Amino acid sequence: MKAGFIGLGAMGQGMARNLAKAGVLAAVCNRTLAKVSALASELNVVACPDPQILAAQVDVVLICVSADQDVLDVVSAVAQTIKPGSVVIDLSTVSAQTARAAAAMLADRQAAFLDAPVSGGVEGANNGKLVMMVGGDAAVLQRVRPILGSMTSRIELMGNIGAGQACKAVNQVMAAGIAQAVTEALAFGQALGLDMDKVVDLVAGGAAGNWFLQHRGKTLMQGIFKPGFKLALHHKDLRICQQMADNVGMALPLTDVTVDDYAELMQQGHGDDDISALFRLKRTT
Repeated sequence: MKAGFIGLGAMGQGMARNLAKAGVLAAVCNRTLAKVSALASELNVVACPDPQILAAQVDVVLICVSADQDVLDVVSAVAQTIKPGSVVIDLSTVSAQTARAAAAMLADRQAAFLDAPVSGGVEGANNGKLVMMVGGDAAVLQRVRPILGSMTSRIELMGNIGAGQACKAVNQVMAAGIAQAVTEALAFGQALGLDMDKVVDLVAGGAAGNWFLQHRGKTLMQGIFKPGFKLALHHKDLRICQQMADNVGMALPLTDVTVDDYAELMQQGHGDDDISALFRLKRTT
């Protein structure tokens, strides 16, 4: 099967490169044409000026874009030319409702859809070590698993269409809590006058150790907030989580605090910083 990739941001470029290494990538597409041309030349694949042209050339379309409406716009375009029996896989983080709407668009064209958001950050995308949470038909996933395996360390079918996005919402809520805890704790350690490089190394190896501390602890202490995972995108994701929580009558107080903190940082012009920029609101010096 030939695959095409739409959405060449920080995550998308890493995933596309791993698909090319596996020999399955045939075409790429992005709103920024210069980015498409450069990556297509690097990977020796076709640069497509729009999603319709890409969809007509491949068997599997992978999408990684920023927002719900972006996903719906891309799927609507893809549906115009996609071949019956093809599969569209959305790797974006959007609502479960959006995933179901995208699947319905493609069903009329006899094309299958999987919502397959990922976790692991830019590092995971570049190294092919993403964790993928999938919603959709098991048989469809089995067909495309060899393609997805080139980008991931684990693929798990969570249920029907939308279940992948529901699982990703859990991930995003947890990521917010971890980022809050780590940045607050490190600001506390700094205020106590500790050697923070030693603190990060020591705590990362103990019961409180976690991915965020290990990968962002020392850089945030240096005032380096390079994505990573853009704060504005996590803000968008957490707004989706708030809506999902409202639908089931549940409160997410830590998520609410994080949304407010991100809004403050975005107002200060830090929306493109990594989420570790929460440290800006915690540090005392």
